[in-house]
Amino acid sequence: MEIIISISVALIAVAFVVLVYFLSRALKSLQTTLDHVAVTLESLEKQLDGVTRETTDLLHKTNQLAEDVQKKSDSLNHVFSAVQDFGQSVQKVNQSVRKVTDQITVETERQSKQISQAVQWGNAALNLWEKYKLKKSNVETTQRQYSRGGV
Repeated sequence: MEIIISISVALIAVAFVVLVYFLSRALKSLQTTLDHVAVTLESLEKQLDGVTRETTDLLHKTNQLAEDVQKKSDSLNHVFSAVQDFGQSVQKVNQSVRKVTDQITVETERQSKQISQAVQWGNAALNLWEKYKLKKSNVETTQRQYSRGGV
């Protein structure tokens, strides 16, 4: 029985050595993997720092661009305000011209009867004048003929 115990202990010792050997290989492989992970994390941290810096720079540039756009927008607001004022002025001028035109039309229509009467009186006066000239000319012709001994 002693031999069985010795063989059993020896077998347990061999099993323990094999177990320790494979466990040390697994731990060594795990150590290599963890070293690679550490290197990858360091690289990732450096890249993340670069991305963070670039993001910060981009944010500053975006803020500057937003300020510039705001200033230009404010400038355009002044331009649009001036254009609006100009449009209102043109509208007022148009309204004034329309009022003057309407007044001229009303006054012309009101005075058209007087103008028509003046033209009629003028035509009548011209007709009378021509009749007077014609009568005077007939009288002079008759007197010349009479003085020559015609009639």
